[in-house]
Amino acid sequence: MLGGFRRPPWWAIALTVAAAVLFVRLGFWQLHRAAYKDDLLRRYAAAAVAPPQPFDLVALQPPPDAYPRVQVQGSYLADRVYLLDNPKHDDLGGVEVYVPFRPRGGDRLLLADLGFLPGNGTGAAPQLPPLPQGMQSLRGLYLPSPGHGIEMGGNALPRQAHWPKTTIYLDMGQIAADLGDKLYPRVLALDADPSSIYVRVHALDFGDMPPARHRAYAFQWFSFAIAVVVILLALNRRRGSRRRS
Repeated sequence: MLGGFRRPPWWAIALTVAAAVLFVRLGFWQLHRAAYKDDLLRRYAAAAVAPPQPFDLVALQPPPDAYPRVQVQGSYLADRVYLLDNPKHDDLGGVEVYVPFRPRGGDRLLLADLGFLPGNGTGAAPQLPPLPQGMQSLRGLYLPSPGHGIEMGGNALPRQAHWPKTTIYLDMGQIAADLGDKLYPRVLALDADPSSIYVRVHALDFGDMPPARHRAYAFQWFSFAIAVVVILLALNRRRGSRRRS
């Protein structure tokens, strides 16, 4: 037995070991998640500058956890525009603009993300520039949709009689039903264009859990593992006997 410490009960040792092992495992799990997301960011950055590939190769079965840069020809459904009004980079108020695009020879629609259109600070919807007519050639990243959360009040699209329509969540199922047509499983985030009024700075959105947050949680779990061992030792430290007078 170490000097200065008394032997703790077996159950205290067992609980401490179990808790420490659990906390260490959770810490390594958080580090694994951070490394996984770091790898996604690297692949995303590499895809943004990769040569474009034909859209047909990945249209219906895009590679998981990959973001191919594609080229596709077709035409816009210029009278069907959706405005996503909750982008995170809208300090002045603004919308992310999505337009259905009919690929040449395709049997469904591709939702094209034109980019972010800043507002003017008044709260009014930004003025949309006219879309080009006829056959177009688009390039961009073939990305998962931004997703959706709990939409209070249900699907608002059928209740809007005029275009463009506004939504706070991009639900691909709702968009497909609203258009009365099938959609490809991902959206096309168009390449940046210096001559365009749209702001096209696309980035992976991990919500509230970027890689740095995972590493912070890993540090917390490892700290908890150390803490339970320290507590066990502190509770079983021998106290010096008082000198009797």
